[in-house]
Amino acid sequence: MSVEISGILGLILLVCVIYAIIQTAQSGESSTAKLIWILALLFLPFLGFIIWLFIGPRGK
Repeated sequence: MSVEISGILGLILLVCVIYAIIQTAQSGESSTAKLIWILALLFLPFLGFIIWLFIGPRGK
């Protein structure tokens, strides 16, 4: 049971991080800021996504 729940939560987190990466790539921020945000989302997916929700760049 716990394997299925953690698998579903992992899939949800993956979808959220991919969404955040796409929104960051489409934002009007500088290339350096985009790179830093994308690296943060890739290396710290959960924490990076939470921080991105509050202070991350938005799409166009």
